[in-house]
Amino acid sequence: QVQLVESGGGLAQTGGSLRLSCAASEHPFSPYAVGWFRQAPGKAREFVSGISSDARRLAYGDSVKGRFTISSANTKNTVIYLQMDNLKPEDTAVYYCAATLTQSRAVARSDLTYEFWGQGTQVTVSS
Repeated sequence: QVQLVESGGGLAQTGGSLRLSCAASEHPFSPYAVGWFRQAPGKAREFVSGISSDARRLAYGDSVKGRFTISSANTKNTVIYLQMDNLKPEDTAVYYCAATLTQSRAVARSDLTYEFWGQGTQVTVSS
C-alpha cells in the first residue's frame, strides 16, 4: 500500500508560482496513476491534474489548463510535481495528491477512482 506525502504549499501572490511535490513513501509510483485534486472551503473536491502510470498521458482541469504542469521527477516516478504558474486567488485550496492502481485509457478525473490519498497541503494566493 503506497503512502503519499505532499509538500510545497504556501502563500503566493497573484501571478506568482508554487511547485507542489508528491512523494511515495515506500514504493515508486509505477504502476500507479497519480492525480492532483483541490478543495476550497465550502466547495466540492476538484480535479486539477493527473498523470498515467507510464507518465505518457497527462490531463488538466479546465480551470488550470495552460497554467499548471504535472510531471514526474525521473524514470522511476518516485516524485510527482505540480508546477503552478500565474496563480490566481481562486486557486486557493487544500491540494491533495492521490494514487490509483486502476488502469484506463484516459487519466481518471473522478476522485472516486483513487484509492490512496495524501494529507493535503494548503495553497493560498493573495490578491
